[in-house]
Amino acid sequence: MEAGSSKARLAVACTIGGIVLGAAVVALHVAGPVAVPGLPPLDALRRRFRRRHRPVRVYMDGCFDMMHYGHCNALRQARALGDQLIVGVVSDDEITANKGPPVTPLNERMVMVGAVKWVDDVIPDAPYAITEDFMNKLFTEYNIDYIIHGDDPCLLPDGTDAYALAKNAGRYKQIKRTEGVSTTDIVGRMLLCVRERSVSDRHNHSSLQRQFSSGHGQKIDDSGSGSGTRISHFLPTSRRIVQFSNSRGPGPDSRIVYIDGAFDLFHAGHVEILRLARGLGDFLLVGIHTDQTISSTRGPHRPIMNLHERSLSVLACRYVDEVIIGAPWDISKDMIATFNISLVVQGTIAENMDFAKDESHPYAVPMDMGIFHRLESPLDITTSTIIRRIVSNHEAYQKRNEKKEASEKKYYESKNFVNGE
Repeated sequence: MEAGSSKARLAVACTIGGIVLGAAVVALHVAGPVAVPGLPPLDALRRRFRRRHRPVRVYMDGCFDMMHYGHCNALRQARALGDQLIVGVVSDDEITANKGPPVTPLNERMVMVGAVKWVDDVIPDAPYAITEDFMNKLFTEYNIDYIIHGDDPCLLPDGTDAYALAKNAGRYKQIKRTEGVSTTDIVGRMLLCVRERSVSDRHNHSSLQRQFSSGHGQKIDDSGSGSGTRISHFLPTSRRIVQFSNSRGPGPDSRIVYIDGAFDLFHAGHVEILRLARGLGDFLLVGIHTDQTISSTRGPHRPIMNLHERSLSVLACRYVDEVIIGAPWDISKDMIATFNISLVVQGTIAENMDFAKDESHPYAVPMDMGIFHRLESPLDITTSTIIRRIVSNHEAYQKRNEKKEASEKKYYESKNFVNGE
């Protein structure tokens, strides 16, 4: 009798409990989620869950005019803050309105940015200033989680912060600026080159290449800034080279393609010939000539960028697997055997083709071995092309540099240590 009564009470309790639970579920369905003190809202939890199950996408924009290793290092750092890096390339008109005329047009800048191995996608004609509409487009259409920029201030003509909206939205992250190089600096080197050439007919002067490489020349400011052209203050480190290098080498049966050159003022013409060269094999080895070799073959005002600067620019290219820093001018049989080179290639567009007239020229050995191939260069662009653009619009770039140098001087005078890679 007592056992039957206990079972009855249990049945009643279960029935009442079921009714209460059902009522609670109905109430939650009608009233919506209830905030629990100390816990984040349900929508926030859902967003976090989704983010854990999809790549973190970061966005970085820029002009990327005369793209150099400083740009590449910024993109490398930005990529490290997420799983996918989307890059906005500012339009020609926007650059002209905010900074002055670009040296390289949008189509060439798109080629350069797209070839950087840390970039996953590129957005053309990005606005110079991130508006609220464009920021919302980044968040909704491109699924961007964070907007990235360097620690140097980016001010609009009216003096406001170009990234204020992203900062206010809590979707901004900062990286460390790469010291020792900027587009302003490189343009300044070429402007100095033009001035030095005009003096060279009257004075015996030392090679600009040696000035650039060793940091000696006119108008130097040890603080990294000055009223005139700032010579390279780039300090190469083994860590930076490792950061830019690929971790894998060629396999035992890899078809190794070799191409060499100065790769000065690394440009879209370089990128396109490297792309074609990489397509001819499994592993692309790039030889980068020394500063002294370039000066002896192309004149005392070359190269504009020193050996380590040029090496980093080439290493950042997605088509390049390995570089020889300070490659020999002549390609020997021993060198071919050492690196197991299957094919030596050269583009049809090059600045120094005089050696082809000589019986003894740098490609004589691979030609005799039947492993030399000349590639049709997709773009008719050389380092001289870039320099001519500066020279032909000398006054406009001089004004642009004077304006930019003032902001760079302010940055260097007030800069503090920023932790970064």
